[in-house]
Amino acid sequence: MIQVSSKVPEFFKIPYYKEGKIGQLSLENFKGKWIALVFYPRDFTFVCPTELSELAKLQGEFYKANCEVFACSTDSEWCHKAWFESDERIKSAKYYVLADTNHNFSRTFGVLNEQTGAAFRASFIISPDFVVKWINVSDDNVGRSIKEMLRALKALQTGCLCPADWQPGQETLKI
Repeated sequence: MIQVSSKVPEFFKIPYYKEGKIGQLSLENFKGKWIALVFYPRDFTFVCPTELSELAKLQGEFYKANCEVFACSTDSEWCHKAWFESDERIKSAKYYVLADTNHNFSRTFGVLNEQTGAAFRASFIISPDFVVKWINVSDDNVGRSIKEMLRALKALQTGCLCPADWQPGQETLKI
């Protein structure tokens, strides 16, 4: 199971949907970039589109911070395509939506609900050298804060000690 400070396997080949296209990728293609990885339970559900639409609204901020954005569920790439092209709330998404149909990716990250076959609601920030720096996991009925994930990314990128509720532009702690 992946934990903070764990090295992430780079060589997973995983199908994706992005902006009308379907393909396959490996995280190794994104070496040198930060990665924001958002697991969500299922397409065509209730809480998930509220999170993914917020991720779409803030994706430009992640990209400005040299961070590639990925969403992932155990639904197929074709299911992702149907959902993202039909739901107005998430049509503007320009990030990769990974299709973990064999459950290997979710299981490796320790976020697969083995009873349902769906991923738990989990977020990971991964450094440019594929080390996990931040993890957040919640119950399926509670949506996550994408703004908090972005704040954590920017705090991690300072390389400094950041106090509670630190915001970009504020001073970090001096030792």
